[in-house]
Amino acid sequence: MTIGQYPQQQVTIEVVSDTRHESKLNGCCLNRQRLHNIITGMVMFSYGGMDMAQGLGWNLYTGIPDTQQFQFSWFIGVIIGALLASISVSLLPKMFFYCVAIVLQLIDAIICVSAPYNYDAMVAARYIGGIGIGLITVAFIIHNSEVAPKNERGKWCAVEQSGLGLGIAVQVIMDSMWNPALPIGNNQVHGIIGIGFAIVAIAILILSVESPIFYLRRNNDMKANTCQWELLDKKADTEDCKVAFAENNRYVAEGTSETLAHEITVAMVPYFKMFLCRCLVAFSFSLPLTHTIISSTTSWKGTMYSWPIIVWRLLRWIGTLIALLVMDKLGRKILSMLGLICMAGLMLGMAGIYNDPLSVSNSVEMGKVCQISMAYQIFAGMFVSGTPAYLGEAFPLRIKPFLIATIVIMEQLIHIIVIVTFGKSGNFFQYYLGVGIVMVICFLILTAMLPETRNMTLREAGHRFRRLHDLFAH
Repeated sequence: MTIGQYPQQQVTIEVVSDTRHESKLNGCCLNRQRLHNIITGMVMFSYGGMDMAQGLGWNLYTGIPDTQQFQFSWFIGVIIGALLASISVSLLPKMFFYCVAIVLQLIDAIICVSAPYNYDAMVAARYIGGIGIGLITVAFIIHNSEVAPKNERGKWCAVEQSGLGLGIAVQVIMDSMWNPALPIGNNQVHGIIGIGFAIVAIAILILSVESPIFYLRRNNDMKANTCQWELLDKKADTEDCKVAFAENNRYVAEGTSETLAHEITVAMVPYFKMFLCRCLVAFSFSLPLTHTIISSTTSWKGTMYSWPIIVWRLLRWIGTLIALLVMDKLGRKILSMLGLICMAGLMLGMAGIYNDPLSVSNSVEMGKVCQISMAYQIFAGMFVSGTPAYLGEAFPLRIKPFLIATIVIMEQLIHIIVIVTFGKSGNFFQYYLGVGIVMVICFLILTAMLPETRNMTLREAGHRFRRLHDLFAH
C-alpha cells in the first residue's frame, strides 16, 4: 500500500431532497455562486492589489514617506489575517469571512479618504486592509475549490490572482500618470475606489452559497443538499445532484477517517510542491521590478509619463485573463510551467544586461530592459493564475486551512525580505541573477513533481498530489 492509499470504505449516500430548493434568487443568473465569485474576486482582491502596489513602489504622489514600515505593513497585515483564518475557517461559514473582510476594506478606504496625508493613519489603514485580504485569501481559495465544478475549478479559483492583477494595474496607472496639481489627493482617490468596491461587495453577498462540504462535516445533510442544488446549473437534474452530493460525501468521509498523523505524513510531498510553486508568486511583482520599469522607461523614453509603464501593468492582468480562459482546457501544469520558464529566461536576460554597470546610462540597453520587463509580466500572469486552484486541491481536508495559511504567510515573508534587502540597494544584477537561477531550479523540480489536476474532483486531485513525481502534463 503506497502513501495516501487506504482501504475502500462503504459510504452510504442519502440525498435528502430530489428537487431544487425554491428561492427568489434561483432566477437571478445562470449560477448565483459563480456571479458572487467573479464580482467578489474582482472588487475585494482588486483593492488588495491596489494596497499591495502602494507598498511595492507605487506611492509616488501620495505625500506619504515611502518608508520600509509603510512598504511592508500591508504584508504583515496579510500574515495576521491568514493566521486568523487558519484557525477559524473550518468553524465558521464563509459568509462571515466575506463580511469581515469587506468591513476591514471599508475601514481602510475611509481612513484613506479622511486622513490622506497622515503617515500613522495610512500605515494603520494598510495593516487593517492587509488583515482583510489575509482572511479572505484563505477562505476564498478553500470555498471556491469546494464549490466550483471539477471542469472549471481552475478558472474560478484564478479569480483571486486576476483580481489582484487588476488592482495592481489600477494603482500603477493612477500613480504613474498622476498630476500633483489636482485638488484631490492620490490617497483620497485610492480610498474612494475602495469604498465603491466595498459597497459592490456588500450588495452581492446575498448571492453567496456555502459549500456543501462545510455542512456535511457537521452532519447537516439537509442544508448540504440545499447548497448542492443551488450550486448546480439550471439544467441540472436529480441525478446530477445525487452524483455531486455523493462525491462530496466521499470526500468528507475519507478526509475525516484519516488520523492526524497520517494526514500530516501524506501532506509533506504536496506541501513541498506548493511551497515552491506559490512562493514564486512573490517574484512576479516586487520592488526591484518596480524600480526597473521606472528607471528603464525614464532612460528609454525620457520620462516615466509614457506608455511602457501602462502596458507593463496591463500585460500582467491580460496574462491572468488568458490563463483563466484556457487553463481548464489546456491544463494547469503546462500553462504554469510555460509561464515559469519564460519568467526565468527573461529575468536572466535582465541580469545579463545589468551585469554591465554602464548599461544603466545607455538608453538602448535600458530600452531592452523595458521591453523584457513588459514581456515578463504577461508570463507572470499566466504562471500565478494556476496557484490558487493547486492550493485548494493539494492538502487533506482537516489540515488544509493551516497549510494554505502557512504558504500564504511564506509568500508575504518573501516580499518583506526583498523589500528590506533590495529596497534601497538598487543592485538589480544580483537580484535578477539569483531569482532567475531559483526559477530555473524550481521549474525542473515542479516539472517532475507537479501534477495535472484538470477535470479531477477534489478527492482525486488530492490523491494525485501525494505522488512524489508526476511527469505527465495531462
